[in-house]
Amino acid sequence: MAIKMKEIEDLIKEAMPDAEVSIEDLAGDNNHYSATIKSKIFSGKSKIEQHKIVYKALKGKMGNELHALALNTIES
Repeated sequence: MAIKMKEIEDLIKEAMPDAEVSIEDLAGDNNHYSATIKSKIFSGKSKIEQHKIVYKALKGKMGNELHALALNTIES
């Protein structure tokens, strides 16, 4: 089952209300995305910690409904 870009954005913004989120469908298949996320919550955290925050926001959909998500996290 595929996941829509809007759902990904909504989940991220629910967990990080200040986030600026930009998502691109890389393959046109609703299954391979790239996301750029800018948030204050990333301040002082390593890239691994930042990515874990995003994965947690996706509530278990990563690896299930969402096959691939390339992340670019930015501290604001």
